[in-house]
Amino acid sequence: MPEIHGHIGQIALTVSDVDSALRFYRDVLGLPFLFQPSPELAFLQAGTIRLVLSTPQGAGAVGANSVLYFNVSDINATYQELIAKGAVAERAPHLVTKMPDHDLWLGFIRDFDGNLLGLMEEQR
Repeated sequence: MPEIHGHIGQIALTVSDVDSALRFYRDVLGLPFLFQPSPELAFLQAGTIRLVLSTPQGAGAVGANSVLYFNVSDINATYQELIAKGAVAERAPHLVTKMPDHDLWLGFIRDFDGNLLGLMEEQR
């Protein structure tokens, strides 16, 4: 059975301009930069949680929402199981980036209030 590991792996902040936000969070707050796979997305480390800076994706609005990302052990099976249990499908699991030691996969669901939740798996 797929499992959610019970801890948040990353949180996304919706920003109007990723480069400007990156300068603030990296240069002003001093968070370590991880990678930037596109102009609309950047990743930093905030302690044990990854911080994602993102322009609005789908129904997102600048400064009005955040996304909780949960680590899962089998993203495709977990996604299907959660949909079967009543979660609303938003975006099927997909490969986001290839890192030196793993591939990062993300999928998205919504809760009963429409809150966006991310599922993430670092496939080795």
